[in-house]
Amino acid sequence: MLLELRIDNFAIVDHLDIRFGPGLVTFTGETGAGKSIILDAIMAVMGGRTETVLIRAGFDRALVEATFKLPESSRQGILDVLMGEDLVEDENYLTLSREIRREGRSVARINGHSVNVALLREIGSFLVDIHGQSEHLSLLNVNNHLGLLDRFAKSEALLEPYQQTYRKLVNLRGELHQLKKSEEETSRQSELLNFQVAEIRSARLVSGEEKQLLVERDRLANAGSLAEFVQQSLALLEESTPETPSISEMIGQVVHSLNSLSKIDSSQYDLAGQAGSIAENLSELALSLRDYLDTIEFNPRRLEQVEERINLLHNLMRKYGGSVEAVLKFEKQTALRLDNLVHAGEQIAELEKAEKELLLLIGDQGSALSQYRKQAAATLCSQIELQLNDLNMSGAQILVKFGFHPSSFGVLMEDGKQAAFDETGIDQIEFLIAPNPGEGFKPLVKIASGGETSRLMLALKHVLARADFIPTLIFDEIDQGIGGRVGFVVGEKLWQLARQHQVLCVTHLPQLAAFGEQHYKVSKQVDDGRTITSVEELSGSNQQEELAQMIGGVSEANLQAARDTLDQARKRMVQSSGSTRE
Repeated sequence: MLLELRIDNFAIVDHLDIRFGPGLVTFTGETGAGKSIILDAIMAVMGGRTETVLIRAGFDRALVEATFKLPESSRQGILDVLMGEDLVEDENYLTLSREIRREGRSVARINGHSVNVALLREIGSFLVDIHGQSEHLSLLNVNNHLGLLDRFAKSEALLEPYQQTYRKLVNLRGELHQLKKSEEETSRQSELLNFQVAEIRSARLVSGEEKQLLVERDRLANAGSLAEFVQQSLALLEESTPETPSISEMIGQVVHSLNSLSKIDSSQYDLAGQAGSIAENLSELALSLRDYLDTIEFNPRRLEQVEERINLLHNLMRKYGGSVEAVLKFEKQTALRLDNLVHAGEQIAELEKAEKELLLLIGDQGSALSQYRKQAAATLCSQIELQLNDLNMSGAQILVKFGFHPSSFGVLMEDGKQAAFDETGIDQIEFLIAPNPGEGFKPLVKIASGGETSRLMLALKHVLARADFIPTLIFDEIDQGIGGRVGFVVGEKLWQLARQHQVLCVTHLPQLAAFGEQHYKVSKQVDDGRTITSVEELSGSNQQEELAQMIGGVSEANLQAARDTLDQARKRMVQSSGSTRE
């Protein structure tokens, strides 16, 4: 609900601060006083189009700010959007503002934070619906018609299971699409995949073999040098000449000398032990060298085989990975892809079978939902026509046109055709109207008369009041083209509508204005050479004078007529009081 509207330097408005309550709020005043300017300001703060010409002459910027109390019916939807943008300040109240700058584009804000106009417009669509001469009419948007019909019909019992089936089908089709896409891609590569697996498997790779092969290659390639180094070492350890004893002979002499020393000086026994250990180690070293010498192989053929094996490994690693382990992993993954390709056909067949079953189910559910909607649409049309009859549109007819979009991927209809479907069902609907007998049905947006449009909106809103979640409705000059008798009817219907919504109405009819629970008079005056719009809340004698002025001027007769008008409006309110505000 709109609680407060603040306007600064907007057109001929200097400064206005208007507070609103629930129920029906009426605006009256002379033509050109600024009533439409107030509505333009509300449209601007809802994210509507703005221009610099709206800035009051002599000022650099205009500002419109609106404070709302969030409605229970759409609070969570609004909060979900705000939380996604980190804009929640209070879960019960919300402030929107629009600043129009002369030197540049306008600035939109939500709870004091700058946002783009698209977000302001999205939030505004939850809060206010303006009906009048402009195209800002939610009911003229065909995309809204199905949702309004469903809320009127209370289709949840049929719509929810349909939507569950729809989501299952969408997920299954996504899985099927990915599987077929993968099958096509893998099928095109199957020859290459088979070659890759065969090439790797034929190599009979062993993890870690590259390191062993490199060691073996080094030994084979350097066999001569290795043997020479071993023989030189053995010669030094074991071969003696009269001039040069071997290392083993010399260490033997050392051992003999230290053993003799330790017999004389037992404190040096450990030295003799160390010398003995050295002699034993030298003996073992010589034995190890001889064993190693026996392993040194002069085998050019084996060297060639090792070189070929190393080249093979390096070739595979260049193709499939940086190591033997990586190549083995690649082979395992590729083999799995080939296996999946073999079984993909089976999986696709199973999913296609499940898809057909879901299509049959969603076709049955969609048809049942469509039939239920058609029955509700007939009731809706008859109720709207009754409202239009009261609103001096006797003979006007409403039709809900049902149709569907053909699709080769859709559900099968009774006539053998396939219908496209989405999460709302198989129906494509549109409200049509025949304002006058014999003219034929036309889309709502094609209605030429602004007065007919406004009254149609009122009739629709009156019937759909419980289905419509938008808390604040604004009607601009809904009384166009109607007289005083119908004015009471329109006023009563607006008052009834205001039991479920906050309703703001700009009117020139005193019979309608008399129903206002808040009555604002909009006027303009010239102050110091500048035209200024002002707004005054009326009650009591002030309201009577305004109604008398609207009737034809302030006179005793017109004042009495104004009092009679207020009395008749109150009587109608009492008679309609069974419809209480939710």
